Amino acid sequence: MFDIDTGLVASLVADQFPQWAALPIRPVLESGWDNRTFHLGTDMSVRLPSAERYVAQITKEARWLPVLAPQLPLPVPVPLAVGRPAFGYPGQWAIYQWIDGETAKRERIGDLEDFANDLAEFLKALWVIDATGGPPAGVHNFHRGGPLSVYDRETRAALVELTDEVDASLLSDIWERALSSSWQGPPRWLHGDVTEGNLLVKNGKLSAVIDFGTCGVGDPSADLAISWTLFDAPARKAFESRLGLDRETWDRARGWCMWKALIVIAEHRHKDQVKSDIHRRWIERIVGNLA
Repeated sequence: MFDIDTGLVASLVADQFPQWAALPIRPVLESGWDNRTFHLGTDMSVRLPSAERYVAQITKEARWLPVLAPQLPLPVPVPLAVGRPAFGYPGQWAIYQWIDGETAKRERIGDLEDFANDLAEFLKALWVIDATGGPPAGVHNFHRGGPLSVYDRETRAALVELTDEVDASLLSDIWERALSSSWQGPPRWLHGDVTEGNLLVKNGKLSAVIDFGTCGVGDPSADLAISWTLFDAPARKAFESRLGLDRETWDRARGWCMWKALIVIAEHRHKDQVKSDIHRRWIERIVGNLA
């Protein structure tokens, strides 16, 4: 992981964008894992990838967000400048227009079904944008939008490791069903990481979608895991109904969510009980929504 602090950010901004050197810099309250984000004055943010594997996301966002933004119904990040490596920081970094809002924790959402419907409409708008030339699934976005089989070995290893803690037989069946189909339509744009931390709310409603670092084009099922990570049963039903996707796409979506839950539980069950329990609840919702 890169060593990132306020002093480094101040040095980078002053050196490469002196017009903003006098603006105050402070960490945001809820920063992500892939990036470290800082306020720059009141109207901008600075985002620095936290490790080498996330650096390519900076140029991808700078290339594609200006294309996507005018065609979407909610605000998304607006890149203002891309910085170069300096002061011991080895990667590219970027300055964005600040988007006000809070991350979409359940207690901040006024009506979860309305939220689910609004998110569905955003995704439908994203999926119909011309995907010609867009980045196909790969290392840059951890294969979101590509075939689930890339994570087959990892998933099966986690099931073996957790065989005494989960219904490995049932989860294996769910995984096999997820692997049994593939996206048959044209490639679609996908966000790649539709999680509560990348969705903003104001006054209880979905107000913006941020962090397109894992975006790409391909199978949209990778954008649907939030159906089990955040939604309750009525919101999940509303989300599925509004999107109108086939059963096989939901099978693959369930597979994406299950893969992530299993590998996190396997890694953290002995060292981070809170994180492990959160992902166990994902598994409970997946198993409870098989009909």
